[in-house]
Amino acid sequence: MTKKMTIKDVAKAIGVSTATISNAFNRPDQLSEALRTRILAQCKELGYVGPSAAGRYLRTGRSGVVGVVLSDRLAHSMNDYVGSHFLSGLAEEFDKAHINMLLLSARDMDQSNRQRLHESMVDGFIVYGSVPSGKTLDHLLRQQKRLIVVDHFLKGYASINIDNRSSSRVITEHALKHNPKKIAIMGLRLNSDTEMKMVQEADLDNLGLTLSIDRLNGTFDALDAAGIARPWNRIWNLPANDHNLASRAAFEALSSPDRPDLFICQSDVIAIATRAMATQMGIKIPDEIKIVGFDGIPQAQNFHPTITTIQQHSTEKGRMAAKLFIDGKTKDDVIMPTELLIGESCP
Repeated sequence: MTKKMTIKDVAKAIGVSTATISNAFNRPDQLSEALRTRILAQCKELGYVGPSAAGRYLRTGRSGVVGVVLSDRLAHSMNDYVGSHFLSGLAEEFDKAHINMLLLSARDMDQSNRQRLHESMVDGFIVYGSVPSGKTLDHLLRQQKRLIVVDHFLKGYASINIDNRSSSRVITEHALKHNPKKIAIMGLRLNSDTEMKMVQEADLDNLGLTLSIDRLNGTFDALDAAGIARPWNRIWNLPANDHNLASRAAFEALSSPDRPDLFICQSDVIAIATRAMATQMGIKIPDEIKIVGFDGIPQAQNFHPTITTIQQHSTEKGRMAAKLFIDGKTKDDVIMPTELLIGESCP
């Protein structure tokens, strides 16, 4: 049986250092294109396919893999515009650094066999979204690896966020210029309920999505400053950022005898569903009702009336999270900018 060639064997056969062989496979920017092409061709002739990941881990203590922990199911994160563009931004920066991503769902990480796999495979974690206290969070913290959180805060660790409360206040103040008489808030994960329904103040709990509670408080800040009562009888809560759920909530609100004339939606997905339902019901926007959203996804601007919303930059948020991880800046708290986009739904 032929002995498998090591990187030392290959370096000796070609007449270069082991570092040069390693760079040809793992850090091409360190070599000229001509030298790298020659080395890779000679390696192919020798039947050498590159340094093993296990060997690299033993030498450096690093696997070159980052665990990206998603608070939602993987399918949702891949299909959601905001989530998928965040991942795209991560990938852009990690590709440049020759780092791989391992996508993980926080909902599946509390199984002991999977925990052991994660511990051995990754150099650290980027957590996207809120992971509540419990086994998953304890597992991440126990490893004492590099950890960065996005759209959430965790004491002692770097974070990437937008100012959800301030941004929500800005868009609410804009909407209040039209002097609405009946305001509806279409909330997203304001509590831990798994059903779409209206909520009262007593229904809010600490298991709600942090960014949604911040957005709700931003709306309340604007209402309080304007001397307008908080609309506790017209706050809907959706357990997921889902078009069908949002359509049901919108139909319920639009069909009520006390129909709202302003819909403050905590995501553009909810605003788009509300726009579609109102159009289907023959309700004119913005003449009879006005709608504002949050996120700035393209679908909100692709059809008329375009949605007034808060634009956040999800791809840049991903790039920033990757840069913090690569640079080892594990204590920084970064607040990304947002902008008010005024559309036709609430001019």
